[in-house]
Amino acid sequence: MTIAAPAEAAPRVPNAAMEFARRQPLGAISFVIICVMMTAGIFCEWVAPYDPLAIDFVQLLGAPSLEHWCGTDAYGRDICSRLIYGARTALVIGFTSSFVGSTLGAILGVASAYFGGRIDNWIQRVVDILLAFPIIVLALVVVAAFGRFAVAGIDVNLILAIAIPIVPRVARVVRAAALSVRVMPYVDAARAAGYSHTRIIFRHMAPNVVAPYLIMLTAFIAQAILAEASLSFLGLGVQEPTAAWGLMLSGNAADFYRQAPWMILFPGVAISLAVFAFNLFGDSLRDYLDPRFKV
Repeated sequence: MTIAAPAEAAPRVPNAAMEFARRQPLGAISFVIICVMMTAGIFCEWVAPYDPLAIDFVQLLGAPSLEHWCGTDAYGRDICSRLIYGARTALVIGFTSSFVGSTLGAILGVASAYFGGRIDNWIQRVVDILLAFPIIVLALVVVAAFGRFAVAGIDVNLILAIAIPIVPRVARVVRAAALSVRVMPYVDAARAAGYSHTRIIFRHMAPNVVAPYLIMLTAFIAQAILAEASLSFLGLGVQEPTAAWGLMLSGNAADFYRQAPWMILFPGVAISLAVFAFNLFGDSLRDYLDPRFKV
């Protein structure tokens, strides 16, 4: 009698999320924090216990309690609700600014590496000039020069002011990665086949710089959130009565910080936690995608 050999188990395909959590536990924790912020921002109408714009003169400068977990501000507005709605403001501006700036920077970096020569030289000189300005300083210049232009309640010029300083930083990193792709045989073959420059850049070169692009995109969300908070604190960003973390730190919060320190404490913690989470997730994503760190 012939005994059939046991069938070999199918090869196990590792789950990317579980693999990332195993290799980058701090990155997984930061991702959970980001997901909580996104959930709070998306569903803030249902998550927030109070209307963030509702004024209650009976509850002026109320200390944290079971009724108001984070206390109230100088207008009696619930700080916890404003923090939750402020998460939406921070994430919308942060994601949009980082995406616009990183995408434009990636296209510019790939084009600079592909064409080379005089075009590369001109692009890099413009990049050098923009890199001479810190993000917040260049954003201040753009906001002051172009003023405000809101679409659907979103300040487009504020997003552009934060996105523009991101462009040269991403362009420099992506260009370095694209230079190694430009000398690959398949790029030379695409040129020899007569493909257009646009097709070679977007079809053959851009997909090979996705890893540094994603890393820079994630990392600059934190910078964009911090820039938005700074501009709002200075009065050049989001305006009252919109709930924004940076705006919550200015105005009456600075006047009553001794009497009501929670007006500064909780928005400051929210900004710090968001910046910390995105920075840590960006670093973990870089280590995970870098083949030199794979074991």
